[in-house]
Amino acid sequence: MIPLWLAKNILIIMGPIGIKILQFFLSLSILVILHELGHFTFAKIFKTKVEKFYMFFNPWFSLFKFKWGETEYGIGWLPLGGYVKISGMIDESMDKEQMKKPPQPWEFRAKPAWQRLFILLGGIIVNILLAFVIYIGILFAWGTDYLPAENVKYGIMTDSTGMAIGLQNGDKILKIGNEEIKDFNKIPVKILLNAPITLTVKRNDKIIEIPIKKSDIAKLIHNPYFIAPRIPFVVAQVPDTSAAAKAGLKSGDKIIAINGKQAMFIDQVKEILQQNKGKTIQATIVRNNDTLTVPLQVSKQGMIGVLLDMDLTKYFKFKHIDYSLLEAIPAGINKTIDVTKSYLKQFKLIFSPETKAYKSVGGFISIGKIFPGVWDWHSFWNITAFLSIMLAVLNLLPIPGLDGGHVMFTLYEMITGKKPSDKFLERAQMAGLIILLLLVVYANGNDIVKLFSGK
Repeated sequence: MIPLWLAKNILIIMGPIGIKILQFFLSLSILVILHELGHFTFAKIFKTKVEKFYMFFNPWFSLFKFKWGETEYGIGWLPLGGYVKISGMIDESMDKEQMKKPPQPWEFRAKPAWQRLFILLGGIIVNILLAFVIYIGILFAWGTDYLPAENVKYGIMTDSTGMAIGLQNGDKILKIGNEEIKDFNKIPVKILLNAPITLTVKRNDKIIEIPIKKSDIAKLIHNPYFIAPRIPFVVAQVPDTSAAAKAGLKSGDKIIAINGKQAMFIDQVKEILQQNKGKTIQATIVRNNDTLTVPLQVSKQGMIGVLLDMDLTKYFKFKHIDYSLLEAIPAGINKTIDVTKSYLKQFKLIFSPETKAYKSVGGFISIGKIFPGVWDWHSFWNITAFLSIMLAVLNLLPIPGLDGGHVMFTLYEMITGKKPSDKFLERAQMAGLIILLLLVVYANGNDIVKLFSGK
């Protein structure tokens, strides 16, 4: 076992990008092994021979392998997933020679359709059960924290994307459709996934309604962080070499006005700074209980050279909920269902040309980026649970080569009583593999384009 001090030093040496990569591969390994274990387990239950059990693919050679009983276990070098080779099944191995021989009792093709269906669904079932278990564990171990929308007392801070759909800085979003908002952080996703819909907003002292059209999704989907809680402009740090330091600005200072005009929130101050690039402004600040006016030089980029205090817990009261194990079980199941529904809605957007969501499809780089640059078990398990749900949904797609493609043909057989020929299944499998390869190339190509374009 690696000593704690050594593990910490290794993480420091790896840096944020290395830690992201490590978390990505650990999560991927867990998901691949357990997904394939689902197929393996049901195959064993129904006395079906499993010839290989591999984490990652192994074209031409394996990094590691050994044989135990009738099954070869190994680790491949191509991290695009994993597989179990089940005897008598037309899969990615395309073992045509075996299929020419008469069916044997231990082969997949010799089993009743209902047993084959469970073997095919085994990985997806395990993925969903894994999400249940992880979410239950997270709620039991950490509970849950959220920012009640009613506690966001200063309203929202939005960017050009939010303004394009009719929002303004300082708005308080009260309802999305007929649903009152409880968790502020869920507002962007709810707007995105439920459009067309109407937002009920409090602006100054008026209640107004803002219609969100389906065409607005194309604007929102590329910028899911178009709103944030509006917070005061409070200085966290002042670099020694900055103009702000020379002017005497200190940590904890709060700007409340510029050139005699009220400006106490980040968006207000930034707007005025952009209007005064390269000029000297008179900033009114609150320091402890004193009100001072200091001259500040604005850079040509519209900045004064300070780091802001973005700790939301200093401005708003968050709500924390603890769960006993008995409470965490139904809560974890409900969370899995909610996340699955949300992902299905997101997935549906990809096939709508109007939303242009297909442009946001990403591959391994996009997935790796969602992991934090520091090792955080809470985030790691949350992301792994989500990826487990994502893997279940994607594998259920009726594309030959995926579990869903095999399920589709098996259900056809169960309904009609007619089994597709081995030749048809071989051709369908090959077509499916080509489609999947193109999708992988497209998704990862999007990642590369975004990487070089800086998006």
